[in-house]
Amino acid sequence: MTMGNAAALVACIVSSIATPALAANAANGNATRGLEVYARCAACHALAYNRTGPKHCGVVGRKAGTVPGFDYSAAMRRSKLVWNPATLDRFLTSPPKVVPGTTMTYDGVADSRDRADLIAYLEEAGRSAACK
Repeated sequence: MTMGNAAALVACIVSSIATPALAANAANGNATRGLEVYARCAACHALAYNRTGPKHCGVVGRKAGTVPGFDYSAAMRRSKLVWNPATLDRFLTSPPKVVPGTTMTYDGVADSRDRADLIAYLEEAGRSAACK
């Protein structure tokens, strides 16, 4: 099997098992690919529960620093950010630059396509059964 045929086979398998919501493009990103990018976040975050970082269910549309039961930095609580695609894109580019004093130590997602896909995933996941 050639590399091209193998890639086509993988794409076919992924498209057949992905849910329609995740397979759809949301805004400028691809939520299915965003799930792969989200794996970078999984060391500290989960969709439905707090870990080292706050849960991500409902992140789009939520005021920063407001997940009940999560101990945010003072900087994040004071940020006055509301998470939408534009603010998430800025923050994910460089969290410490957007919210100086944040306790989020991740340097950011440098690739704009990865950020768009991740944001699309967060939007779709927020409407999924995992977040109900």
